[in-house]
Amino acid sequence: MSPQDDIKLLRINYLRGPNIWTYRPVLEVWLDLGSLEDFPSNLLPGFNDRLVALLPALLEHQCGVGERGGFIQRLQEGTWSGHVLEHVVIELLNLSDMPTGFGQTRSTSQRGVYRMVFRARDEQVARTALAEGHRLLMAAINGTPYGPADVQASVDKIRAKVDDCYLGPSTASIVVAATDRRIPHIRLNDGNLVQLGYGASQRRIWTAETDLTSAIAEGIAHDKDLTKSLLATCGVPVPEGQIVSTAEEAWEAAEDIGLPVVVKPSDGNHGRGVSLDLKTQTEVEGAFEVAARHGSEVMVERFVRGNEHRLLVVGGRVVAAARGEAAWVTGDGASTVSQLVDAQLNIDPRRGVGEDFPLGRINTASDGAIILDLQRQGLSPEAIPAAGREVLIQRNGNVSIDCTDQVHPDVDHIVSLAARVVGLDIAGVDVVAQDISRPLHEQGGAIVEVNAGPGLLMHLKPAEGAPRPVGRAICDHLFPVTESDEPDGRIPIVGIAGSSGNQRVARLVAWLLHLSGRHTGLACRDGLFLDQRCVDATDCTSWEAGQRLLINRAVQAAVFENGADTILRTGLPYDKCQVGVVTDLGGAKSLAEFDITEDDQMFKVMRSQIDVVLPSGAAVLNAGDARIVEMEELCDGEVIFYSTDPKAPAIAAHCAKGGRALYPRQDQVVLATGTSEAFLPGLGKLAAWRERRGLSEGALLAAVGAAWALDIPLNLIGAGMEAFETTPKNTGSAE
Repeated sequence: MSPQDDIKLLRINYLRGPNIWTYRPVLEVWLDLGSLEDFPSNLLPGFNDRLVALLPALLEHQCGVGERGGFIQRLQEGTWSGHVLEHVVIELLNLSDMPTGFGQTRSTSQRGVYRMVFRARDEQVARTALAEGHRLLMAAINGTPYGPADVQASVDKIRAKVDDCYLGPSTASIVVAATDRRIPHIRLNDGNLVQLGYGASQRRIWTAETDLTSAIAEGIAHDKDLTKSLLATCGVPVPEGQIVSTAEEAWEAAEDIGLPVVVKPSDGNHGRGVSLDLKTQTEVEGAFEVAARHGSEVMVERFVRGNEHRLLVVGGRVVAAARGEAAWVTGDGASTVSQLVDAQLNIDPRRGVGEDFPLGRINTASDGAIILDLQRQGLSPEAIPAAGREVLIQRNGNVSIDCTDQVHPDVDHIVSLAARVVGLDIAGVDVVAQDISRPLHEQGGAIVEVNAGPGLLMHLKPAEGAPRPVGRAICDHLFPVTESDEPDGRIPIVGIAGSSGNQRVARLVAWLLHLSGRHTGLACRDGLFLDQRCVDATDCTSWEAGQRLLINRAVQAAVFENGADTILRTGLPYDKCQVGVVTDLGGAKSLAEFDITEDDQMFKVMRSQIDVVLPSGAAVLNAGDARIVEMEELCDGEVIFYSTDPKAPAIAAHCAKGGRALYPRQDQVVLATGTSEAFLPGLGKLAAWRERRGLSEGALLAAVGAAWALDIPLNLIGAGMEAFETTPKNTGSAE
C-alpha cells in the first residue's frame, strides 16, 4: 500500500472558557483527512498493531464503549484517523504527567473534514502535544521508522513545555484547593501570579505569598538580624548573633558568642551559604567567604544542636511541619566523594532540579558549604575515602520528612507567635530542636529564621510521611469558612446570549445593578463600561474584554453580552454565572466558518450559557421559542420564563408548577409566581416606554427577568426602567 498523504491541520483554536464541548478550556482542531477518509483503521495494513506497540496504554482508553479496551475495539472495527489522533494526543499528555480524560471528534458537513477537541490546561502544551501526536500517528499509518525512543522524545518535549508553561507545584496546590471549593481562578502572567475569585471578591497569590502578605513583613523577614532582634524582644528563643563585615570580625564574633557557631548570609534563603558547627578560626574564616557569596551581609550566631525543622504557619496557626536530616555517604576505597554522592545520594528519585523534587540535587563541586565541611574532614570532592568511612556531605537543606503530628503545642504557639511578630500571614519558620515533640526551652532549641513566601513542596511531597493539604489551608485562609458562609470569591454575573439587540438587554441589566448600589462592569458590542462610564467604545463581546472586567478589583457585578461567535471562537469569559439569559436562536447565517448554517444548530451553541448557571442562580428564557423552552432541563438553578405572548403554553405550564414568569398585560409588565400575579410597580405604560426608548418589549422583559432573578427590589426595577437612557456616556479613562 502506498504511503498516505499527511493529515492537514486546517485550523487550531484555543477555547479558553466554557464552550459547546465542555466547561473547561479545550484545543479545537479542524482536520482534513484527505485520502485517509477512505481508509478507516481496519483498512490500514498493520496500523493497529504498530500504534498499540508504540502506545500500549491505549488499552486503558474506554472511548465510547465505556469499558477498558473500548478504543482498541473501535480500532479493530474501523474508526477514522481524526478520532485516532484524539486518543494519541490524550495518551501523550497522560505520559507527560498531564492527565487528560476528555476528547471528542465530530464530522462536519464537508467530506473528510473533522473537528477534534481535547482538554487543554495550557494552550502551548496542547499545541506541542498535538504536533507530536500528529507526527506519531502519520508514522504509524505509513510504517515509517518510529520507535519507543521517539515516543520518549515526544513525551520529554511535552514535559519540557509543561515545566515552562504550567503553574509550579506550590501554586498549583492552592489553585486545585480553590477549584475543589468552586472558587474560580485567572492566571495573571506566565508565572505563578494567580487571581482567585472575580472582581471585588478576588484574592491574589504568588506561590505562597498573598495579597494579604505585608511588604513591611517581607522586608523584616529578609533582614535576619532585625528578625532575631524583634523575636527576642517578644520572648521567642533565638540564637544570639552578630553582623560582621570581614573574616577577622567573624572570628572575633565567634569568640565573643562562644564556639561552636554558625556562619550564614543575613539575607540568603534555601540554606545556601550556611555553615554549621564551626569550631576553629580556619573554619569560621572559610565559612565567611562562602556566606559572603550568597548575601549582602554575613551573620555569625550561636550553634544550636539538633535537627533542622521547617514549620509552615498559615493565618496564625501551624498547618505542616517537616524535619531535615544530614546527608552522608560511605566510602568504598575506590570512588571519589563526588562519585559516591552521585551513586548514593543523587540517585534517589526524590532528588532533582526544580520545584517538582522534594530534595535538591547535591553538587559537591560548586557548593561552598559542602566543600568546607569536606575540608574539615580532611577531604575534597575528588578525594577517595577509605572503605567503610562515613563522610558528612550536607548538614542542612534536606528538610523533607513530615513530622506535623509530632509538634508540641508549646512549639506550635512559639512558632505562630514568631510569624505574628514579623507580620507574615504565611511563613516558613525554621526551628532547630533535638525533639520537636518537646518544648524548646527544655532542650535549648531555637527559631533560627522566619521566611516569607516559603516553598510548599516539602509538605506536598515529603520524602517520608504523609502529604499535608497546605494548599487547602492557604485557600481557607484567603476565603475563611464559617458556620453560616463558605465564600466562593464570586460576584453576581449575568450572561446574555442571542443574535441581535442583546446589547440593549445587557445595558438595561447593568443599569439596574448600578442603581442597586453595585459598581457594575458591562461588556457588550456597544463597548466596555465601568459603572456606566464607557472606557472602550469598540465591540467588547470577546473573552479578552470579559477578563478585563473580572480582573478589575472595583467591579462588584458584571454583565456580558455573548453572541454565538464569542462562544464558538473563544468560549465564555467566566466559568459560572448567577443569571443566564437566552433571547433567541437566530444568527446561523453568519457562522458558516464554524459549519453552522441553520438556526436549529444554534441550540447547541446557546445552551452553553445555560450550562454554566450556578445551582443558586437562574436562567431567564424566552418562552416564545419552543427550542429555548427545552433548555429548562439543562439548568442547574431556577428557571424564569418570559414572553411577549401572555398565553404562551410554556408560561402556563411553568406557573402551574409554581415557577416564575413575566409577560405583558394591559400594557404593563406582569410578574407571576405560580398562580400569584402582580404588576411591576414604578413603570408606566409599555407602549409609551418603548416609544421613548426605542427598545423592544422582549428586551424589556428579558432585562426585568434578569433583575428579578438578582433579587433587585421590584420598585427599583420599575423606577430604573423609567429613568433609563439609551445613550452611553463618552469614552473615558479606565482608572
